[in-house]
Amino acid sequence: MGASLGQLLLALAIYIGVVLTLGLLSTRRAGSSPEEYFLAGRTLGPLVLFMALFGTNNTSFVLVGIPGLSYNLGVGVFGLNAPVVALGIPLTFWAIGVPAHRLALRYGALTPAELYARHLGSRTVGFVLFGLFTLYTVPYMVQGVKSAALILSEASDGAFSPWVASLGVVLIALLYTSLGGMRATAWTNVFQGAVFMVFMAAAFFLMSRSLGGLEAAMAKVKEVHPNLLVVGTGGLFAPRAWASWGLVIALTVIVFPHMLVRLMAAKDERAMKQVCRFYPLALGLLWLPAVMIGVWGGAAFPGLENSDQVFYRMTDAHLPAFLGSLGFLAVVAAVMSTLDAQILTLGSMVLRDFLEPLKKLDRSSEVWVGRIFSASVATVVFVLAVTWDESVFGISRKAFEGYLTLFPTLLLGVRWSRFTAAGALASLAVGNAVLVAGWKGAFPMLGFLPPFWALSAAFVAGIAVSLAWPRHPAET
Repeated sequence: MGASLGQLLLALAIYIGVVLTLGLLSTRRAGSSPEEYFLAGRTLGPLVLFMALFGTNNTSFVLVGIPGLSYNLGVGVFGLNAPVVALGIPLTFWAIGVPAHRLALRYGALTPAELYARHLGSRTVGFVLFGLFTLYTVPYMVQGVKSAALILSEASDGAFSPWVASLGVVLIALLYTSLGGMRATAWTNVFQGAVFMVFMAAAFFLMSRSLGGLEAAMAKVKEVHPNLLVVGTGGLFAPRAWASWGLVIALTVIVFPHMLVRLMAAKDERAMKQVCRFYPLALGLLWLPAVMIGVWGGAAFPGLENSDQVFYRMTDAHLPAFLGSLGFLAVVAAVMSTLDAQILTLGSMVLRDFLEPLKKLDRSSEVWVGRIFSASVATVVFVLAVTWDESVFGISRKAFEGYLTLFPTLLLGVRWSRFTAAGALASLAVGNAVLVAGWKGAFPMLGFLPPFWALSAAFVAGIAVSLAWPRHPAET
């Protein structure tokens, strides 16, 4: 039985009250310094760091996009994504996050682009990284807002239009982020992560029971859509395509500036190592229900024109009203737990990576200017969310593939002492050029996806140019 509009509004009001309270509680310390506002004073311990990373990482892409993809492609989506994500993400936290945290402390850097600009001695590297981070983060933010708006509009039977829902989501996230900075977003992520993790576990068991048990649920799928129980052999499931996509989803998370900056805010390396231990298990437990909701939805609601609707349809049909409200909140929480981090990070990047090198500001002004830029970013995201007509998975995929071109620079920059600013610029330019050419079909793929060739080209260009031109002194 679906939740009534009154129940949804009550649940939403409670949720908003909690996140705004957490934002207010963080306000007292937020304005004390840029480091406190943007990085919570670099004091995030194991639990808060884990939830901040996990909540930020698992967006509506998992709660809405993955069920939608599984609705079309079946159980193979779990093998397509979950194993490489569960193993690859913690590995990149260690490979890039740990040395980046150490270097950020040394240089006093508050953003990833600022860190690499100082470490490589080149403002140009900082400007280019800032531009590319922004280019690929904004679409990722848009897909999150679109997901929340879709669910709110569906759950309210159209009482909230998509643009009203989008505006509400953006404004609430902007409000508590502006109030408390990184500390507010980290603690709200603890609450938000708990909401969607509890819901997904409950939904998995209660939906299967509503469908007559796991055996009956799978039998229904076998009867209506047996192809959903068979791992595909073409498309993304072809070996080379799978390897390409595996690289995308395993290596891109550390490249998200809003993820890397959270690792820079860690209290110490011990906290980061604790996160790496628990991340694989938590990801697996979240992805399994997400995939199965989409597979069961393929049998329960065949023929959906927009497969992203399957999450709401299954929640509405197979969960009690109070859990239907929680399901709605789970999507909102997943969106906001990422959106708040992205708003804060992009706002800080505009300030530290673009404005600060051009015009020095005093410490007290930086926080307020950061808030203004965060509001500007949120406005752009809202406009795009109500005008960009593409699926959640489609938008996410383009952003992820773009992020992958930055991975060689981030890895080589902190792990290879001979890597240079010229190598970084060459890697970024060549990687993105090859990716765009691949999207346009300008060269044969040989069974791989464009990001595979872009990643390979970026590594080759970065290494070759760094070997050819030695490291230069820091630019002034």
